[in-house]
Amino acid sequence: MGLNGLYLNEIEEVVNKYGEQKYRAKQIFDFLHLQKRTDIENSNLPQKLKIELKENEKIEDVKILEEFSSKKDDTKKLLFELEDSNIVEGVLMNYKHGYSQCISTQVGCRMGCVFCASTKEGLIRNLTAAEMLMQVYEVEKKYGITVSNVILMGSGEPLDNYDEVIKFLKLLHDEKGKNMSYRNMTISTCGIADKIYSLVDENLPITLAISLHTTNNMSRDSLMPINKKYNIEKVVEACKYYSENSKNRITFEYTLISGKNDSDKNARELKEVLRGLNSHINLIPLNPIEEYSEEKPSHREVEIFKKKLEGLLLNVTIRRELGSDINAACGQLRRDYKRGGNSGVCSRNQ
Repeated sequence: MGLNGLYLNEIEEVVNKYGEQKYRAKQIFDFLHLQKRTDIENSNLPQKLKIELKENEKIEDVKILEEFSSKKDDTKKLLFELEDSNIVEGVLMNYKHGYSQCISTQVGCRMGCVFCASTKEGLIRNLTAAEMLMQVYEVEKKYGITVSNVILMGSGEPLDNYDEVIKFLKLLHDEKGKNMSYRNMTISTCGIADKIYSLVDENLPITLAISLHTTNNMSRDSLMPINKKYNIEKVVEACKYYSENSKNRITFEYTLISGKNDSDKNARELKEVLRGLNSHINLIPLNPIEEYSEEKPSHREVEIFKKKLEGLLLNVTIRRELGSDINAACGQLRRDYKRGGNSGVCSRNQ
């Protein structure tokens, strides 16, 4: 466990081990989370402590490996290199209200969703809280910005890395560090119902986004293997419990696949699925990958389905396709890079 993945009281235990006074822990915490640095040897700590920390304690680092900048908007898609040479990806989006960053929580994923590139190599390993934090800190340092919203929607299933994700969120929220509001944090999950109940016990009023993508268990089984363990009814029941306790509206992500999940029947089923739940539907046009060649719907098809849902008095929006000229499907950028490829539709900045 790296020092930059520890709470302040845990760092206090570390400095106590070296016979140092408690206030040294706050100096270390500030260096790691306010200055966002990892070169502890260049801190203003006593030389003896710096040597001991350098020799005996780990500070986890993450580097921005590649940047892909959209020519259409201010979106940047990023590849991050971890210390073990594994690669994860993220997205930086510039909105009127500030910068939002999508980060990864795992290298790969074991959920097996058929249209997601992140899962095709399976789960390689979980990220630590420090590695998640460093994705944010490195972006803020590189671009001289403040990230105001964080979305856990990069590679990996956040609730499959539950303990480290919770630690990341709490460190991000720590008033002595970045001090981000929980309301500005979003977890996107395929629907691990028991962990949704656990989130309620954490009492962190974060936003929950559920990858639903279809309206009945038979079709969801074929798209998302997790549905065989946590079917739509179980997921929605957990969401209702979460919404009632957090007072938050639940977002349901719905990847629209041309001719597959955009019928009148789908609209009626979705109405029934979400009955009694404070919810919002986010329509996402499919971004095809080579292993899943179903067609992306046209703009007209997306608008037609949106109107069907609105006609049923459902709250629905279409996700803006920021950075649409960059290789966009989750995990696709990383795979192309590992294969030595280039999407050919973006500018590269080292």
